[in-house]
Amino acid sequence: MPVRPGRPTPLGARFRVGPDGVAGTNFALWAGGAEGVELCLFDERGRESRARLTELTHEIWHGFVPGVLPGQRYGFRVHGRWDPWTGARWNPAKLLLDPYARAVDGDFRLPPEVYGHVRDWPEQHVADTVRDDRDSAPYVPKGVVVHDDDDWADDRRPKTPWADSVIYELHVKGFTRRHPGVPEELRGTYAGLAHPAAVEHLVALGVTAVELLPVHQFAHEDHLLRRGLSNYWGYNSIGYFAPHAGYAASGTAGQQVGEFKRMVRALHAAGIEVILDVVYNHTAEAGELGPTLSLKGVDNRGYYRLQPDARRYADYTGCGNTLHVVQPQVLRLITDSLRYWVTEMGVDGFRFDLAAALARSMHDVDMLSPFLAVIAQDPVLRRVKLIAEPWDVGSGGYQVGAFPPLWTEWNDRYRDAVRDFWRHALPDVREMGYRLSGSSDLYAWGGRRPYASVNFVTAHDGFTLRDLVSYDRKHNEANGEGNRDGTDDNRAWNCGAEGETDDPDVRALRRRQLRNLLTTLLLSTGVPMLVAGDEMGRTQRGNNNAYCQDNESGWVDWGLLDDPEWRRLLELTSRLIALRHRHPVLRRRAFFSGRAHSADGLRDLAWFTPHGTEMTEGDWYAPAATLGMYLSGRDIPGRDERGAQILDDSFLAVLHAGEGPVEFELPGPPWAERYEVVVDTAREEQDRAPGVEHRAGTRITVPGRSVLLLRAG
Repeated sequence: MPVRPGRPTPLGARFRVGPDGVAGTNFALWAGGAEGVELCLFDERGRESRARLTELTHEIWHGFVPGVLPGQRYGFRVHGRWDPWTGARWNPAKLLLDPYARAVDGDFRLPPEVYGHVRDWPEQHVADTVRDDRDSAPYVPKGVVVHDDDDWADDRRPKTPWADSVIYELHVKGFTRRHPGVPEELRGTYAGLAHPAAVEHLVALGVTAVELLPVHQFAHEDHLLRRGLSNYWGYNSIGYFAPHAGYAASGTAGQQVGEFKRMVRALHAAGIEVILDVVYNHTAEAGELGPTLSLKGVDNRGYYRLQPDARRYADYTGCGNTLHVVQPQVLRLITDSLRYWVTEMGVDGFRFDLAAALARSMHDVDMLSPFLAVIAQDPVLRRVKLIAEPWDVGSGGYQVGAFPPLWTEWNDRYRDAVRDFWRHALPDVREMGYRLSGSSDLYAWGGRRPYASVNFVTAHDGFTLRDLVSYDRKHNEANGEGNRDGTDDNRAWNCGAEGETDDPDVRALRRRQLRNLLTTLLLSTGVPMLVAGDEMGRTQRGNNNAYCQDNESGWVDWGLLDDPEWRRLLELTSRLIALRHRHPVLRRRAFFSGRAHSADGLRDLAWFTPHGTEMTEGDWYAPAATLGMYLSGRDIPGRDERGAQILDDSFLAVLHAGEGPVEFELPGPPWAERYEVVVDTAREEQDRAPGVEHRAGTRITVPGRSVLLLRAG
């Protein structure tokens, strides 16, 4: 085929019309150290045509091919040395996915032919050094040329401030796969999530953003395929620009791109932001015994962190490899991908899986690392929501509270404290006080705000909320790993029976604990994150690592809403979120000072014992199951958009984790003259406020294991 010189930028395949009016596609691939690159085009019958890219500019091989139109399937073959002892693993027998491919057609299978080495070599300890010369093209997906002329002029981003955000973590497929209101042909797809029936639930619930489990093109691991399973969650990326084709209802020859955009538009129109869970710390190519699908064959040494023994990979992720983000071309790949999803796909932010791995310089985690520095100055990326999972599995990888301003973090210390409090396992209430009030011990530095803390009790990884109060132990047998996978540190309490039970007392206690956990989460200062289905009692039958359960165990069960027990839980969740949206005192933009700002001695935050007295230092260190938190609506820092002082109601929250009831004396002036009960988790009916009033100084009975939220007046 005729190949013109073309341009070295942008990277990837870009359809355009040349200066002579001839339409075609420019191909550009960074392949540092390679000796040659072949472009491979495939027709509808899978027949391959090859052409050498002869132009080389700054280690980028490029060429313009006239007549190549959108929908064309393609890949690359890269020539170079085979020398695994120095990290060189070029093998032109392996068809490689373009790292910048914007659509992918076909499924990743893992027969021996897709490995750069002889996978089944008798001596496995040296198998990775023996090159496999069989052609992998029939067994691997291809990139697809996509034409994008969408300027997003008709889209309106919600731009919800961090302090006002309520995040809802969901799986694109799992959220709608069983939804009765979504047409069967759209269930489990981007179009299904965009359907009015799905959007209606999000709007009624009151969430402001969906955080989508990985939607970058991903592959399934060999050990799962051998067991007849798949990587359902998708934390095994291989295409950082391509929406995962398996979630497309409209087709995989580029149609998935438009379908994803229409989903984003539909969510934006409903006032809901789209945050992507992204996996830039490792790829699906695993370690030296993994397949050769893309980066490993383009330039293994240029993309991956290698050990001093360059045959081996540095693994800070637990997945076999780690991208070498210090390398300019890797940093460019990641930032180009992030900007693409913002500017051309319309997303509003990112949650970075194992973000500490990205923040490593040569070895150690470094908050002045190139990755964090580039993000901080990028005019596109510094304006979107950035969430770190602030740890990895390497030495020194736990970095909760350490990420710089601009970043928010998943706060696992919040998760652990709330779980422990409600199972009555905390030695005292110091930790709980910090977590309820925004975790100032972690985040009150460098200009960070309370919304630096993404508060959560559950996430995709671990028990569902219902399972957290129904199981003491994990039950992961369905994963086929002998129940060895998944954490044993669940901080769970089954309320007296392991698993499902017909005991009415146990079931009632579990429902109350669910109400306690949700109420605590949505009253805490910081950004709350819910997991799809927790608001209606979704269960995974005790599986705390359902990453490979692409079945009813991993999908949201919408039939739960036919049960009044679970519908009431949804009603409470919606009411709590609405309460949070109405009251700025529950979503503060600055940390509490704990000091009096007026002559009457009223402080913005105060803590009370059951005796109605303010807590002393000794009270914080004493064993306790009850905590009273007073939030003043009179002392909210900042002003509204018109420059006026922000004023709100004041609230007293009483959290009691003890088994039996406790008498709690309501504080008198200056705190309040009277109190109105707004939320009482001891009640089964949660569709409206109890409406009970008490005078200040009254000793009220707080039932065992319950939360009372009272409006001060």
